[in-house]
Amino acid sequence: MITRRQILGLLTSAVIPATLRANTESTLDSSFLRERIDGGELPELASRLPDKPRVIDLKSMGREPGRHGGNLRILIGRAKDIRYIPINSYSRLVCFNEQLEMVPDILDSYTVEEGRIFTLHLRPGHRWSDGSELTSEDFNYFWNDVVLNTEYLRGGPPVGLKVDGEVAKFEVIDKLTVRYSWSLPNPRFLSRLAAPNPQTLMLPSAYLRQFHASYQSPENLAAFIDQYRVDDWVGLHRKMSRQNRPENPDLPTLEAWRPRTWPPAEQFVFERNPYFHRVDETGKQLPYIDRVLLNVSSTEIIAAKTATGDSDLQGVGLGLPDYTLIKESEKRFPIKVSLWRRTQGSSVALFPNLNCEDPVWRSLFQDVRVRRAMSLAINRREVNQVLYYGLAHESANTVLPESPLFKPEYATAWASYDPDQANRLLDEVGIVERNPAGIRLLSDGRPAYITIESAGESTLETDVLELLTDHFRQVGIALFIRSSQRDIFRSRIMGGSVMMSVFSGLDNGLPSADMAPTQLAPTRGDQLQWPVWGLHYMSAQTQGKPADMPYVKELGKLLDNWMLSTNTEQRTAIWDRMLAIHADQVFSIGTVNGGLQPLARSALLRNIPETGLYGYSPMSYLGVYMPDTFWFEKER
Repeated sequence: MITRRQILGLLTSAVIPATLRANTESTLDSSFLRERIDGGELPELASRLPDKPRVIDLKSMGREPGRHGGNLRILIGRAKDIRYIPINSYSRLVCFNEQLEMVPDILDSYTVEEGRIFTLHLRPGHRWSDGSELTSEDFNYFWNDVVLNTEYLRGGPPVGLKVDGEVAKFEVIDKLTVRYSWSLPNPRFLSRLAAPNPQTLMLPSAYLRQFHASYQSPENLAAFIDQYRVDDWVGLHRKMSRQNRPENPDLPTLEAWRPRTWPPAEQFVFERNPYFHRVDETGKQLPYIDRVLLNVSSTEIIAAKTATGDSDLQGVGLGLPDYTLIKESEKRFPIKVSLWRRTQGSSVALFPNLNCEDPVWRSLFQDVRVRRAMSLAINRREVNQVLYYGLAHESANTVLPESPLFKPEYATAWASYDPDQANRLLDEVGIVERNPAGIRLLSDGRPAYITIESAGESTLETDVLELLTDHFRQVGIALFIRSSQRDIFRSRIMGGSVMMSVFSGLDNGLPSADMAPTQLAPTRGDQLQWPVWGLHYMSAQTQGKPADMPYVKELGKLLDNWMLSTNTEQRTAIWDRMLAIHADQVFSIGTVNGGLQPLARSALLRNIPETGLYGYSPMSYLGVYMPDTFWFEKER
């Protein structure tokens, strides 16, 4: 284990330890920071690292230590997509490794007692990107000045810090140790900390106090409120402390790269965090790459620009239809493209809105026979052969075969192509009559027209829907496609205006029993199949409405039971029941999963696996593969 003392020895001693013999100050630290170090703005490396940095043994991972330097160019479709930096940088209190095992990252260590008492130990000497110390005071500030501040959080502490309605007991043990405990088990606590968008436990208090009413004068707060164009000090603090969308270059961070650009902009620059806590096995500070440049482009031309070498690392904005174009470009440009497996429960899925405001369609969608009929109407083999080259798995929207929770019957339930049975089910529902075009007539005489809405970000979704339009017409249903911007799309979903939507399936198709099954029950207002019920849960029963369908209510109770579980055996049984309900009740309609995701990269970029799993949760896209260890063989 390399400590700061060893690195200090490398920088000051004429005798270099044998295991680190080849290293010198110039190779352990990035020359990118040399001017600031020489000017006295930054200390030398040994004073910037924690006493015990996290050592990444690359050789044990089948990779190699690299060199510092270079600008990594990435294309994004809109300015808000700078959120991909903290997701992919994936610096967390605890995180998943490539085997999806949980390990300390920002934390030096942690202990768990009785499944309900969590003691977190920080790394001595760890600092935020501005050089201020990371201590228990940053946790204390978040707890007492944010979580417990009723003016700031009018709805009370977030759901992630409660168990069965009980708010955590927070304790500061010492400068580097904090504890969270509940009277009941909290099996989700650690996995929340390792999530792509993690539960916040700490904020850089030394910086943020200037925006808080408890520490700043009303006159200065008023000036800040005017400067940053917000309504009050709460809006000010939220804007200046937002970590999941890094728009504030002054906000200290613990990620590998820190933002340097205020929006609006066409290019967002992220520079290496000089105080980042990871090193490779030779003692060299990570990240290897000095700057990440996010260039805003139209989503429609991301693939074309990637194919001409305008991106050094591109997954977002690419789909399988783009693979041939980019692969062909390898002959003309210094790029390489690999195919990774997507981790969603379905590459493209349909979500009948059980809470839609149209009473006739709401009643139909809440009838399981209608949902089953729509699933049986889909020719998944055609979808797979035409759009996925036959390389995906024809399946319902469920967990993948790589998950320990997978059962074949989950994938096959109501997922065969059987338009005859689909027609019989729709006849049983009572929508038997048809118009001259063969479209069924609803109880109020309207033709069975379904408008499927999307965020308009995926050409693959459009291609799948074009095939499904023909499939659904065979059972007397006409599909129409409507695209809108994601914010508008989400707003319409939560408002009940959307009848049916299209998106990818389960975010996490690779769960273990110890991961919370929140995606299987109403838990969020942006869940496409039951947004009103999800909002009710998310808002602690203050908004939305409670679920009134028996199986959906059972899913909620099962989730509550999981939250109080004490062992993996109990959690496995709960997962099995929830997955079985979803397979039988078809709350979402999958097409294929295990689809392929093109990942394009510069031919000079090293340490990127040739194959991998690509998805939001639990992979954090590239985060589990540690982009801070990617490096350029030479300058472009």
